[in-house]
Formats: sequence, structure tokens, C-alpha cells
Amino acid sequence: MKILNFGSLNVDYVYGVEHLVLPGETISSNKLTITTGGKGLNQSIALAKAGAKTFHAGAVGKADSSMLKGVLDSNGVNTDYIEILTGSSGHAIIQVDMNGQNSIVLYGGTNQQIEEEFVDRVLENFSTGDIVLLQNEISSIKYIMEMAYKKGMKIYFNPSPANRKLQEYPINYVDTLMLNEVEGEQLTGESNPDHILDSLLEKYSEMKIMLTLGERGSTYADKDRREYQKIYKSVVVDTTAAGDTFTGYFIASAAKAMDIKASLKYSSAAASIAVSRLGAACSIPSFKEVEEFIIAHDK
Repeated sequence: MKILNFGSLNVDYVYGVEHLVLPGETISSNKLTITTGGKGLNQSIALAKAGAKTFHAGAVGKADSSMLKGVLDSNGVNTDYIEILTGSSGHAIIQVDMNGQNSIVLYGGTNQQIEEEFVDRVLENFSTGDIVLLQNEISSIKYIMEMAYKKGMKIYFNPSPANRKLQEYPINYVDTLMLNEVEGEQLTGESNPDHILDSLLEKYSEMKIMLTLGERGSTYADKDRREYQKIYKSVVVDTTAAGDTFTGYFIASAAKAMDIKASLKYSSAAASIAVSRLGAACSIPSFKEVEEFIIAHDK
């Protein structure tokens, strides 16, 4: 089984601030870090670090191509399906406050230049039973879903950022929906986690749903079962890649046919390690680190 992440590639500009800037306010930053990011890139690295055979498809600008492809290559992600286009790569402006909370502004750049012909060329290399992971940070999502579904691929979808484009997508083609409670409320109008899950399963009865709840843990649900996982407590430094780390580890665990309870445990532990470190992709732990962390904290 191969895992294809058709996702975003960004350059992150991370500003350390005392508090997240308010409307009309100007504040000073005490630190600037320029690094790689994007939900797609972060999730590919998490997949690879969790031991999954991972292929990344996407688009970058020439100026940033070496940096973005290089970080994927160095983390064991196959980059054969990344195009280099004219124009700027996607980038993000990220504020991180003293408590590790963040606020993010995205610029799509080449992430929004994914064409249907490119999608066809990439998907020719994958087949029935392979996994395709998608976020909502690139163009042609609807087309990718349609073509992947026709090929019999399993679609994992992280509907972030949640916006009106989601209404255009064939969500019923999704095998597993990976989302947080904010995105869950935007999709269903419900704020209670159980009600979010009830609403989604009522509409998509065959779907599997992975709902993350921040400090309150996470819940997996399908039509037959629900499993809850509490968080592993850690000192929070930066929450930027927590969700992406969880997503990558959960999908990698599923690809290994790991039991849901074990998948949740490994994903939660990986996310807890990630939030204890500054940065996005660079904060994602290795599988060995996660194993050691679980052993130390489950005593």
C-alpha cells in the first residue's frame, strides 16, 4: 500500500509575540524564524516519521524549491511528483504567543496552481487500495477526489481551512474525515463533540471520523464504535503542527492495520511531543521517540 499526500507546500514566517495581535493593533515581535511548512508538507513528514511509505504531490516556486523539496527528501518522503512552477510558493505568516497558541495567515501561491492534467499524471502511478490524503490548501481538490474514487483509492480528508469550497466537494467519497472541533462545528453547526459526530454519521453513515479536541483529547467514530483518547500532558511551546502530527501518525497507524486504540495512543503521544517544541515540520517526532515517550508516560 502506498500513501499519496496531494498537499500544500509553504514557507513559514513564524513571529514570536507576547500576545496574538488584535484588530487595529500594532505590536513588536521578539523573534522571527523562517522555516518550511504547510499542512501538506507537515503531514507528509509525520507520515514518513511514523514509518509509512509516503509520496508527496504538489507545486512550488523555483526560488523555494530546493528548501521545500529538500526537507521532504531528508525526512524520507518521495518528491517525484512535485512540480516547479513560475510564481511564488505558498507561504504562511504565523504568530506564536507566550503560551504557545498561534494565529495563521495563508497565501496560496503555487498551491493554487494544481491543474487537472497534473493530477491525472500523478494518479497514473497509484491504484486501488492505495491511500490519498488531502487538505483544503490546494486547488483541484474536487477533481482529485473524483479521480481517486474512480481508481478505488481510500480518501483521507482534512477539511482545513474550512470554507465555502467544502460545499463543492463530493464528501461522500471520503473514507476517513480528519478534523478538529472548530472545523466540525463549521461543517455541522454543532459545538458538542458527540453532536458533531452524530450529525456527520447521520449524513455519511459509512464514513470514519477522527475528531481532535485539543486539550480534551480525541475521539474516533464510525457507525459501529467510538473510541476516546485523552492527551499526554506536556509543556506547550508551539501548537502549530500538533494537528498535522496527529493526522500523519493516525493514517500511518491505519496503514499498518494497527488497532484503533493503539493508533489513537501513538497519534496523541506524537502530537504531545510536537507541541513541546518550537516550529512546525521540525517539531514532529520520530516513531522511536514516540515509543519511548509512551513507555515513559504509561508507567
